[in-house]
Amino acid sequence: MREKRFEVVVAGCGVAGLSAAVAAAEAGARVAVLERAPPEERGGQSRYTEAYLRMKSEAEVTDDFETHLAENSSGTLDPDLIAESAQPRGQRAAYAAALSMAEPDVIATFADEAGPTIAWLKGFGLRFDFLPTQFLTRSQPRLLPVGGGLALVDGLAARAEALGVEMLYDITAERLERDEDGRVAGLLARSRQAGPVRLRGRVVLACGGFEGNAEMLARYIGPRAAFLRPICKGAHFNRGDGIRMALELGAATAGDFGSYHAEPIDPRSGVSEPSVFIFPYGILINKDGQRFTDEAPGTVDAHYESITRRIFEQRDGIAHVVLDARHQRVPNYRRALRTDQPPIVADSLEALAVTLAVPPAALAATVRGYNAACVPGDWRPLEADGLATQGLDPPKSNWAMPIDEPPFHAYPIISANVFTFGGVKVDSDARVLDGDGAPIEGLYAAGEIIGTYYRTYTGATSVLKGLVFGRLAGRHAARRGNAA
Repeated sequence: MREKRFEVVVAGCGVAGLSAAVAAAEAGARVAVLERAPPEERGGQSRYTEAYLRMKSEAEVTDDFETHLAENSSGTLDPDLIAESAQPRGQRAAYAAALSMAEPDVIATFADEAGPTIAWLKGFGLRFDFLPTQFLTRSQPRLLPVGGGLALVDGLAARAEALGVEMLYDITAERLERDEDGRVAGLLARSRQAGPVRLRGRVVLACGGFEGNAEMLARYIGPRAAFLRPICKGAHFNRGDGIRMALELGAATAGDFGSYHAEPIDPRSGVSEPSVFIFPYGILINKDGQRFTDEAPGTVDAHYESITRRIFEQRDGIAHVVLDARHQRVPNYRRALRTDQPPIVADSLEALAVTLAVPPAALAATVRGYNAACVPGDWRPLEADGLATQGLDPPKSNWAMPIDEPPFHAYPIISANVFTFGGVKVDSDARVLDGDGAPIEGLYAAGEIIGTYYRTYTGATSVLKGLVFGRLAGRHAARRGNAA
């Protein structure tokens, strides 16, 4: 078997892996990056995302950043255990040493290092701005890299190559290896062209979640995962290999393995992220022609995930948003439609029902009941206007206007799987922890593979998490590698 020696070996070529590689190389380490894809498809999901960042400036995260993460950082835990997790790591009770949760110090590090990470990226040419997003209403600002995720991938890869990082394409990491002292000392991989290879060095796992692994999806999320679709083609490279390899070594877990980040998309489209965020201005119906959720409990950025989860629960995991002509008077309404497919249009609700293959009488009854519950008021489509239905179950809490002005439009919506929530537990240096809460020497993680989220995703933090913890992992791995 061929063997190659490095100081840091990074599995994954998205923004997390590339950040780790660049940071390690800047610290003087010899670095290799493994990428399952060919060069022209490198970057996994990162190359397809617009890479929203939950920051109010290039130096500061949003005001709710740490609070929202903390509120969604664990499942249902004994409050005494949560309090115990705030103790210094060496002073905790044994049963609280490796709780399945995002640690408070890790969340604090995430927030503190976001600004310096953006400054670091700007140092080799990447640019950021507060560009328009697809959300017509939102509760928090969003910073974006100019050029989106692809600009991050290309900029980081160019920096890595300039620093001498060896980029290995069409290669898959298969198993971690330990030395006689129990430290992770490298990994076994399989090259599509050259066969098996042993790569020596400290390892950073940055190879994503398990969106592209049907078996893991069914095992953790359940059989209804068959109704999910990855948000983009790059997600099919994410097969849970890094999680599996870490768990085989006894890594502690964090994040909700039975959940994922949900986004509403048009199933007719094959483009990346064909989102449909227009539903607050209409009603959502299932295949029986019935409403099943409040379409507009607040700003869409804060609530689209919970609404998409309700869509996923419907028969065959699909719903339709039904709109009348009024939605076309919402300023810039097309920004809320990322699909490349046209609306389904009809001059009557009956004709629309036939096209949607829902019972016409049921749709007519649903719209009639909804319209009767709408009350006069000041419709303000670009802010939460409190214009709510009365006496309707489920209610509609904002933008409740009758559906009575033809032509009528509809879009099908399913839940996309943007990324899975379950992963490994790390400390604030991005070191993977074992079941006793101790670092697994020589093993780091960055990006989606770090289990962070429960219940509701803290929007616009996933790419930022990859950048921040990739940089931390690379710096620490290079430092320890040089010391050794």
